[in-house]
Amino acid sequence: MGLFLQLLTVLVITVSLQGWLPLGYLEEERIALLHLKDSLNYPNGTSLPSWIKADAHCCDWEGIRCSSSTGRVTGLGLDGVRNEELGDWYLNASLFLPFQHLNVLILYGNRIAGWVGKKGGYELQKLSNLEILDLGDNSFNNSILSYVEGLPSLKTLYLGYNRLEGSIDLKESLSSLETLGLSGNNINKLAASRGPSNLSTLWLANITTYGSDFQLLQSLRAFSNLTTLHLYSNDFRGRKLSDELQNLNSLESLYLDGCSLDEHSLQSLGEALPSLQYLSLRELNGTVSYTGSFPNLTALHLEDNDFRGRILGFHNLSSLEELYLDRCSLDEHSLQSLGGALPSLKNLSLSALRSTVSLKGFLHLRNLKYLDLSYNTLNNSIFQNIGLCDLNNLQVLYIEGNDLSGFLPPCLANLTFLQRLDLSSNHLKIPISLSLLYNLSKLKYFDGSGNEIYSEEDDHLSPKFQLESLYLSSRGQNVGAFPKFLYHQVNLQSLDLTNIQIKGEFPNWLIENNTYLQGLSLENCSLSGPFLLPKNSHVNLSFLSISMNHFQGQIPSEIGARLPGLEVLYMSDNGFNGSIPFSLDNISSLQAFDLSNNSLQGQIPGWIWNMSSLEFLDLSRNNFSGRLPPRFGTSSNLRYVYLSRNKLQGPITMAFYNSSKILVLDLSHNDLTGRIPEWIDKLYNLRFLLLSYNNLEGEIPIQLSRLDQLTLIDLSHNHLSGNILFWIISTHPFPLQYNSYNDESSSHQSFEFTMKNVSLSYRGSIIQYLTGIDFSCNNFTGEIPPEIGNLNKIKALNLSHNSLTGPIPPTFSNLKEIESLDLSYNKLDGEIPSRLTELFFLEVFSVAHNNLSGKTPARVAQFATFDERCYKDNPFLCGEPLPKICGATVPPSPTPTSTNNEDNDGFMDMEVFYVTFWVVYIMVLLVIGAILYINPYWRQAWFHFIEIICPGEETLPRSQGSQSVQRDLEQGCQLNEAEVWKWWRLMK
Repeated sequence: MGLFLQLLTVLVITVSLQGWLPLGYLEEERIALLHLKDSLNYPNGTSLPSWIKADAHCCDWEGIRCSSSTGRVTGLGLDGVRNEELGDWYLNASLFLPFQHLNVLILYGNRIAGWVGKKGGYELQKLSNLEILDLGDNSFNNSILSYVEGLPSLKTLYLGYNRLEGSIDLKESLSSLETLGLSGNNINKLAASRGPSNLSTLWLANITTYGSDFQLLQSLRAFSNLTTLHLYSNDFRGRKLSDELQNLNSLESLYLDGCSLDEHSLQSLGEALPSLQYLSLRELNGTVSYTGSFPNLTALHLEDNDFRGRILGFHNLSSLEELYLDRCSLDEHSLQSLGGALPSLKNLSLSALRSTVSLKGFLHLRNLKYLDLSYNTLNNSIFQNIGLCDLNNLQVLYIEGNDLSGFLPPCLANLTFLQRLDLSSNHLKIPISLSLLYNLSKLKYFDGSGNEIYSEEDDHLSPKFQLESLYLSSRGQNVGAFPKFLYHQVNLQSLDLTNIQIKGEFPNWLIENNTYLQGLSLENCSLSGPFLLPKNSHVNLSFLSISMNHFQGQIPSEIGARLPGLEVLYMSDNGFNGSIPFSLDNISSLQAFDLSNNSLQGQIPGWIWNMSSLEFLDLSRNNFSGRLPPRFGTSSNLRYVYLSRNKLQGPITMAFYNSSKILVLDLSHNDLTGRIPEWIDKLYNLRFLLLSYNNLEGEIPIQLSRLDQLTLIDLSHNHLSGNILFWIISTHPFPLQYNSYNDESSSHQSFEFTMKNVSLSYRGSIIQYLTGIDFSCNNFTGEIPPEIGNLNKIKALNLSHNSLTGPIPPTFSNLKEIESLDLSYNKLDGEIPSRLTELFFLEVFSVAHNNLSGKTPARVAQFATFDERCYKDNPFLCGEPLPKICGATVPPSPTPTSTNNEDNDGFMDMEVFYVTFWVVYIMVLLVIGAILYINPYWRQAWFHFIEIICPGEETLPRSQGSQSVQRDLEQGCQLNEAEVWKWWRLMK
């Protein structure tokens, strides 16, 4: 028993250590990452904003990759994180020592010139698991090689675009290196002085040294195991590559893209490289002669070249299987030898040619399996001229983006081996039944979108094909009903019938029959009735779009159980009512969810904010009410949030406090109250912020101006006050999304913004180009910050309907891309800066209803199009197009001399005048009354005065004096000079 207890104790301790030790290492690595961030940002950088001390989940930070089993950091992607303006600097290599499981380290583009610390860069040699090291685009010199030599596991090393020069020697310690990048350096020789090298892939692009001592190509003979060589963007004119690349008997792939060559450069190259199978000669400079044979060459890339006036010699390429001539400039003679010289050719790509070419001679390409003729100007004659329908072995045919018209050619039925056919974006008439293609039993993929889809009488025949992908989105043609052949399809994986007016109910039988269906798009198909779910659960459907139909009723409560694999769900622009079903919470993979423009109501369910995969949420244009949730879940990955045009109430709570990934936040057109929260700077990735048409109040928090990624902000139609802060509008490109729904999701992004005095709904990819500020219809005061003039990429600026004072900043002439500028309905003074006429893209301009003075801008360029309404109600403004002519009789507006915030508008403020007058008037009456009450002698004199200035009235007894005064005043008694003098003597 004692032995058993001892063994149990040891086991418990072991398990405990295994559980706790990784936690300790994780904390050590997290702290090390924060130290690394401080070093990269020294002295005043702002990179890596997601690396937050309070966040314990460092594996979720930008550029971090961790092991799924141990949680240890295995990859650091730190490319381009340091501000280039900070110049060259030295990095402490010991900062990487805590990451002992690191196998990928990317430090590309940080202007690192060397290392600091006692051992300098030698600390890197302790990273025994490091396999990939990228130090490209920095400022290292040749000494960097001595620091990386001791990395025992290193297989890939990139040192391109540094300051290496002269001869580079790969010593014995780098013998295990398989991939080496040395592009963009000033080197002339590469050696392996201590034995053979295992190097298989070498990058030597854009080498900057040439001349008599250039022995780089000859020195490659020492690397007998080299299989892939990148030499693009070099100047090899005057050099015969076959002489300089001898003995590379293992070389299989050679890249010479963008090189400058002459007629001798490629002579006998095939004989010198007997194993060469892949040759890339894209976008060459100079005249090239394709002489010599390439007996083993299987793939030749010649894209983006100009071959006009030349006959391409494809002789001695008997093994060539793939030929790519996309985007080339050709003439009618360029492809004369194409047919008979390439008996083994299987893949031919001639897409987007830059000239009209007569394509003939394809009849000899009997083995052709892949043909791409897309995006040219080809018409129906190609079916006869090149014998397209006689290529019986063809498996893939792309003819999209041409000028094909009329009905489908019947000869397409002869291509019985065809598997993929793309006829999209032409002018064809394609029957919805696809009856002409019924005989193509191997057809798996058909794209006829962007043509005219028409209905025809159903012949009740069953097609021989079982399609996997079908795309028939069109231009809104009415076809009546779903084609009958769809009832026979059971292998569909993707189906798109967008904009085909089919009518009827939702085809739940499509989902039931096709268990492999992954994507279904039925947008704008005039479908109606309830949304019908499949009878059983369908786990493979990941994309479903039924937007812009006429569905009614509630969303089925079982949707989450029947479609649990959904990643994208678009149901916008229908007539759905009720609430959001709770079962959607079970769809853990949901990334994009759009229910906009329906009649849904109630509160937004709290579980939506805790969906860890959700990135795109659009619930705008519904009747949702209640408050925002108190706080989102910490696992929230929301990036796009659209909640506009609902009835949401209350303050902007801490809901978005942890949502640092949000790029777009639209809460406009609601009933939100309170202040803009001070934690708003936690949303440091925010690009679009729309809070217009709410009841927000108070000043703009200083934290809002720290969002340096903002490209568009709309705070209009609120009750905000205080001064306008200086804003930094980002010019960074909108971040790309590398996920499965990116293209579809971008087309669904939309919001309203007032541009050029018109409120429009912007939709799709165009929103990434919008930059603007709208602070109109608030209570802002003070002067316009002149720094706003530095926002030279801004398209719209609206500060109208506020109480702004001071002049229009002259810096506004720097807004070179602005299209809409509205400063109307403020209290601006001074002259309009004359250099505003340099804003050549300005289409809408208004400074009406201000206190501006001087002359209007010259009627040149865009300002010649602005009429009187743009300047009206500025009393001291003159010049065209105003009717007031500037001249010598017009008094100049007084120049403000006060430095405080008082109005110095050059004329009397009538509101202040009236208030002051009545206050003084009342005070005088009170003083007179008090004197008459206190001093009886003055009171007696006053009544006597009243008696003598009202002639024609009998003197009343003194007891009736007050009544006499009142009556005299009502009769409007008037003083004359004699009466006043008589009264004055009496007083004396």
